[in-house]
Amino acid sequence: MFGANLRIMAQEYPSISELSRQLGINRTQFNRYLAGESFPRPDVLDRICAFFGVDARILLDPVDSLSSGSDPLTGDFLKDFVGRGVSGVTEEFFPSGFYRFTRRSFVNQDMFAMGLIYVFRDGDTCYIRGYEPRSAMRAQGLPLDSPTREYRGLVMRQENGVTSLMSRRGTMTCSFNFLSRVASFDNNFWVGYVTRTVAENLSTSRAVRMVYEYLNEPLSRVIAMSRETGFITEDKLPPFHARLLEPARPFR
Repeated sequence: MFGANLRIMAQEYPSISELSRQLGINRTQFNRYLAGESFPRPDVLDRICAFFGVDARILLDPVDSLSSGSDPLTGDFLKDFVGRGVSGVTEEFFPSGFYRFTRRSFVNQDMFAMGLIYVFRDGDTCYIRGYEPRSAMRAQGLPLDSPTREYRGLVMRQENGVTSLMSRRGTMTCSFNFLSRVASFDNNFWVGYVTRTVAENLSTSRAVRMVYEYLNEPLSRVIAMSRETGFITEDKLPPFHARLLEPARPFR
């Protein structure tokens, strides 16, 4: 099984000689691994696993099952459908840092929600982290502690924008966002929509228009903005947010 797995993983490289060189393994010895005539020492096995991003189960299980199970989004089954979007969110396209967002309230159509989120990278993957405003949690009768208020998400590249899937701890609730960049003076605004995973209810909405504003501001200014988050009336919306949200136009 190890030899078969190694042959599959080696197919992505132009030559065995080059792959052996990158791994720091003698070409003759590497050929013996490929043929199933020899097994690597523990330290060499660890080096091979680290290089290909797998673990020692490649001695016993098919590599296809390991790659898809260890990372569902970028494993073999989804890598050409979802995986490319996960690794395609560049800094130029959607920069790291703090963003201010606004949207109409899902529950009260006369109110708007304003909040902050933080976008950051871990390797090639782009993540989002934020906290529900205390006023929003209080209105739902939910605890106000930080772990309950926190939500996290994954950002993916689309042809003309980004999508993100976000959830509170324990996947209590989820939301799906789509945003595309719009022309502005500092090129720092995105507009789109957000949907939430709740049952249909005639008195509330499950999808509303949303605006993101990248805050290229000192941390002290961002902290000051955080004190303004929560539910606000239309007249309190930042001017360009109000223009992009188009409160008078029905969301389609």
